[in-house]
Amino acid sequence: MLAPWADPHRKPDDAERAGLMGKTVALKTREISGPRPFSCAKPHYKVTDYGPDMLFQGAFDEMYSADKTVDPEALAASLGFMGAHIRTPETGCEIDLHFVDDTTAEIGFNDYEYTLKKR
Repeated sequence: MLAPWADPHRKPDDAERAGLMGKTVALKTREISGPRPFSCAKPHYKVTDYGPDMLFQGAFDEMYSADKTVDPEALAASLGFMGAHIRTPETGCEIDLHFVDDTTAEIGFNDYEYTLKKR
């Protein structure tokens, strides 16, 4: 889905998104396998509780800084996040995973928000 932080005046890369949709991402102790940019040869996991403002590398906080009418909590809720603490395994790689619940994580990349479901 198009991310809330996407610039409405710039068309995002639909080909990149299409190449990532439906692909499998496997989180393992020593690697994250899947399509680039989600793959990572040597992740260094650290679980952190983020507030809504810090989701997607602080995108919601940046939006609020530019426009005080933007509500980071409402943006987070629109994507399914509830509460003030959102479990986020930082990977030490290009992506971080923000968990909506025990089986659903969201990743932000290049103006799109991707949802991963545990199988």
